[in-house]
Amino acid sequence: MSDLGLNAPQHGGQLGEGYGRLRAAGPDFSHGIALYLEKVSVWFDAFQALNDLSLYINEGELRCIIGPNGAGKTTLMDVITGKTRPTQGTAFFGQNYNLAKMSTEEIAEAGIGRKFQKPTVFENFTVMENLLLAAPKNKQVKKSFFSRLEPDAQLALEQSLEQIRLKGLINKPAGLLSHGQKQWLEIGMLLMQRPKLILLDEPVAGMTDAETEHTAELCLELKKNHTLIVVEHDMSFINSISEKVTVLAQGAILAEGTLAEVQTNEDVIEKYLGR
Repeated sequence: MSDLGLNAPQHGGQLGEGYGRLRAAGPDFSHGIALYLEKVSVWFDAFQALNDLSLYINEGELRCIIGPNGAGKTTLMDVITGKTRPTQGTAFFGQNYNLAKMSTEEIAEAGIGRKFQKPTVFENFTVMENLLLAAPKNKQVKKSFFSRLEPDAQLALEQSLEQIRLKGLINKPAGLLSHGQKQWLEIGMLLMQRPKLILLDEPVAGMTDAETEHTAELCLELKKNHTLIVVEHDMSFINSISEKVTVLAQGAILAEGTLAEVQTNEDVIEKYLGR
């Protein structure tokens, strides 16, 4: 990883008055790397959740993160989305966004979207209404979801419905969807925001085999136009989508490689997979 570190952003990046221009320009992936985490540590009082962790995610990559409970997976995602600030180290989205100095709202606007394990959809609203509510709004003009969509939002809506396979259920209340369909709807709501980097937290937890298979297909489809980080415990699902896997344990990277490589790593077997 040291060679990647040479291309990392300068740590003196500031937001200040120039942030509006950065946001308009979008993340700078000119070095081919979407996310830089360098020597990140997070302490909660006497507990160290992340321990000197360095992680680099290439633009267009689908990276899977696995590890035992308490390994630091959620804290890692919290750092990326601004919910938790690093105690030490740096976190950059592209070359120009210093995540440690941005609010969660600014990070979302910059192009990072996160889907939590438990789907959070508006159950009394239809599939269509949920998607429209997630579309970016002009903050200076109050619009309802019955307003005419801008061309970009209309395209995002059509693409989202196609990808999540809910086109035939647009008028169905979200509360009547299956667990898997709610998960897909929430992914569709993320897609309405046109994110560059998508974080998926245990996306197939509680799904049927058929739903898990479709979610794998959806992740591979999303990879064509997005960078993805997927946190999951289901090894068969990881096997169906992964190219590179990062294993966390005790807040640090235990191993990286293909799933086959990390599954035969002695440290991974001892600390996570068991014998």
